[in-house]
Amino acid sequence: MLLLRSLAFNLAFYVATALLLIVGAVPFLLMKQKTGIDFARAWGRLCILLARWLAGIRLEIRGQENIPEGGAIVAAKHQSAYETFALLPPLSFPTFVLKRELTWIPLFGLYTITSGMIHVRRGGGSAALRALVERAKQEIAKRRQIVIFPEGTRRAPTAPPDYHYGVARMYKSLDVPVVPVALNSGVYWPRRRFLRYPGTIVFEFLPPIEPGLDAKTFLTTLEETVESASARLLAEAAAGPNPSPIAIEALNHLGEQREPAGPSAVQ
Repeated sequence: MLLLRSLAFNLAFYVATALLLIVGAVPFLLMKQKTGIDFARAWGRLCILLARWLAGIRLEIRGQENIPEGGAIVAAKHQSAYETFALLPPLSFPTFVLKRELTWIPLFGLYTITSGMIHVRRGGGSAALRALVERAKQEIAKRRQIVIFPEGTRRAPTAPPDYHYGVARMYKSLDVPVVPVALNSGVYWPRRRFLRYPGTIVFEFLPPIEPGLDAKTFLTTLEETVESASARLLAEAAAGPNPSPIAIEALNHLGEQREPAGPSAVQ
């Protein structure tokens, strides 16, 4: 049953996305940017419903009151493809920081350009960081919420944190609040795997980190805030009814990491 439900969802997800890209291509190009984002948010809601109906994956959003009105940075944990569409509906006028290579995907890349997504050149060093900040300033001026995954790519729930400096550079340059987002999507929609496990994915928008910290303190605060909350959501998922095997595996892994070192390890 799990295999069949995963197959049904994956087919529906990719077919629906392809059809929307094709059917909406011309109207999308003629839309105002805000209307185009509303179209993308509708796509996100459709994908959330498909995941619920076909794969048994529900979404619970907590702390939405922590999202400030107007421009802000939304710094989210990134464990699966789920958050790339499910973070669209809760935000009023979002834009995502994306790798530049996504612009090469037919139609989809065009959508990301016309909707004002922020493309970054990986491995571009300081020049890429400067370009990122300048583009971010343009979108903040439109009172948009900039969604960035501080670790740069999807990481398994058991992977050690790897927060990059780009989000700290944006924090120092844009002078807007940063909303940390913890989640547990990786235990239900694991990266690079076919199966989709039923359960409830939780997105938790945490209290904003206000401007004024130095870059190092900010990055440490962001990492500690997101990682501790995500670990709590992971434990919650593992303790619930019919937990996915990935949730149990990840919780056991975290428990092993937290065990005190034995006598031989400290000699």
